[in-house]
Amino acid sequence: MELAIILMMLLIVVALVALKLNDNGLSFPFKRKTALLSQTEVTFLDLIERAVGSKYRVLCRVRLSEVLSLRQNTDKRTAKSALLKASSRQLDFVLCNKDDMSPVIAVDLVNPKGKEGYKTQRDWYVTSALDAARIPHLRIKVKNGYTAQEIKECIDGKLGPIQRKQPKPLMPGTNNPDNPRADKPKRPIRSSRPVAA
Repeated sequence: MELAIILMMLLIVVALVALKLNDNGLSFPFKRKTALLSQTEVTFLDLIERAVGSKYRVLCRVRLSEVLSLRQNTDKRTAKSALLKASSRQLDFVLCNKDDMSPVIAVDLVNPKGKEGYKTQRDWYVTSALDAARIPHLRIKVKNGYTAQEIKECIDGKLGPIQRKQPKPLMPGTNNPDNPRADKPKRPIRSSRPVAA
């Protein structure tokens, strides 16, 4: 009986020591961050929101894997490798369509100051992945004094060539999705000219 009590006490002491050595006994060693974005990112977010107005929704710090999806018939090995690489990359801002939240353009800040800088070297994987998905990638150098109009011009300049590639109707009034019969050429039912005798 005494041996059982001694073993039980020894087990309790070992458990308490193990808890003390493991993260001070905390299972969740977290605390709240003071801010989700740096001061530069907050300033730039304000500029982007003023530049695009109510046209787009702006999302911050989005993983590349959340913006892209795999093509059908991708083999498992390639898919696993691509998803692993994409989930380790992060975009600073993504502008999304307000109606369906589809990504329209990805924006990264480039800060050459500091020891290594921030995204000074273009990440070929991010650029190539976004190109394959037909999502424009805009890289803007961090500097003081940007205006919302300058940011708007940068975004419009990047989106401009894509928006110009939309097929234009051959004749005005055609290609109306609401009225499929409007796409068909019309011919007069009766001639407006008098019949020659």
